[in-house]
Amino acid sequence: MALIDWLIIGTFLAVLIGIGYRFSRRNKNIDDYFVAGRSMPGWIVAIAATGTAISAGTFVGSPELGFNTNLTYVMNLVGAIIGGSLVAWLILPKLYNAKTITIYGFIGNRFGETSRRANSLMFLIGQLFNSGSRLFIAAIAISVVIFGGIEPTFLIWSIIILGVISTIYTMLGGIKGLLYIDTFQTLLIIFTGLFALTYIAFDLGGISLKDAWFALTDGGTVKTSGGWVAGSKLKMFDFSLRLDTPYTVWAGILGVAFFRIAQFTTDQEFVQRQLSCKDARKAGRSLIVSQFLCLPMVLVFLLIGSLLYVKYSANPTADRALSLGFFSDARDIFPQYIKNHIPIGLRGLMITGLLAAALSSFNSAINSMASSFVSDIYLPIKKERGQEIKDNDAQVSSSRKMVVLMGLLLTGFAILTCLMQQGSGLNLVDFATGIMCFAYSGMIGVFLTAIFTKRGNGRSVIAALIAGAVITLPLMFQQQLFGHNYIAWTWWCPIGGIVTTAICMMGKKNEKLS
Repeated sequence: MALIDWLIIGTFLAVLIGIGYRFSRRNKNIDDYFVAGRSMPGWIVAIAATGTAISAGTFVGSPELGFNTNLTYVMNLVGAIIGGSLVAWLILPKLYNAKTITIYGFIGNRFGETSRRANSLMFLIGQLFNSGSRLFIAAIAISVVIFGGIEPTFLIWSIIILGVISTIYTMLGGIKGLLYIDTFQTLLIIFTGLFALTYIAFDLGGISLKDAWFALTDGGTVKTSGGWVAGSKLKMFDFSLRLDTPYTVWAGILGVAFFRIAQFTTDQEFVQRQLSCKDARKAGRSLIVSQFLCLPMVLVFLLIGSLLYVKYSANPTADRALSLGFFSDARDIFPQYIKNHIPIGLRGLMITGLLAAALSSFNSAINSMASSFVSDIYLPIKKERGQEIKDNDAQVSSSRKMVVLMGLLLTGFAILTCLMQQGSGLNLVDFATGIMCFAYSGMIGVFLTAIFTKRGNGRSVIAALIAGAVITLPLMFQQQLFGHNYIAWTWWCPIGGIVTTAICMMGKKNEKLS
């Protein structure tokens, strides 16, 4: 890369750290540090939550998906709108009005301290793999830009670079700083995505509009487990009833809707943003708006992949070596295009958009994990041992230390998920979302029981959490166990959630786990 590209990237990173430093002096207690004193405007939260939702999985994974398949993934975004709207209407007000720093405090009020800690611990375990996978996906692009490829050594160093940068400014500013940083980053992602789509459309190597349309429709191919087969790249609706196909209409409006209900109910990373709003109504509105914003943003990156398919299939002489490689492994197709085709200066701007997508989700994961560990586990245990930390400065100091710890742990697990993804048989988007079901499947059963029934107790909570993990693990490794993925990830959470809800409801009210 040229010097101007590095200067643009350096300026972007300096702005992030500067914003974090500016807000570092405004955190008077852990309520400020983790939920911004419940004072944030809804529009800021909505835009920031959009950045958290799309992450590097969109910037890197969606072009891969658009290149390999078609536009049926859009139905998953429709499911996200349905799920987010139901949570905003039925669930979020109860979580917000509990006035706890984390949503697991709500579980503690309902089932007792042991249940609170168990859910918080399950969230932490799931988040290590979930956010680790997103950091790994981001590292693919950084590895291409800095090192020129995605060999394991390059990926590991890229993961470390991203982890260190994100941990520094997350530790400084707390959630309020992150919300402003994520708003800035989300707007940057939108701009760079639209710019890239427009640039690629004018860089198809002399391919006519008619030929491009034919390559995407009648002349298109899609990648399946059996190889490339004929199929329209612009197909958006798949009404088939196959359980092994993740992007059908039914998987979107049923499976993904349930998955998003679980995500927006049980995942502190996502709910934490809504808890920082001024009231429950603004919290719900910000959640719905963020999901509507996600749909056109993801569609842009899917279309980027579609146009890159046109470029490399209808014009095979362009970058022939890269072209042949993409048809076997398209994980780095968009980063490679940025590196090899975007002009100097504009290339640096595109990379800042990539960094914004990478860091917007990773920093929120670090903060949410620290908030859960500090408020649900660390401070309660210190109090039980007669070492209660009452001083606000000491609590904030402890929280910052935990942010650093969580950043280190997530960086380590990102390296582990790098190895897991290659053996899973899943593309980047499916891997990043499917791995979340490990924690969601058990926790959603606990939360639905707590919110909508008067049943459940400490024992049934633990049983539900264990059952969720036991059900999901074989589904995550179908490729290794059975040689084929028979049930798509979009159905994992509904299957696990229904079973764990029934298990949690078996417990009688007022029975407590000693």
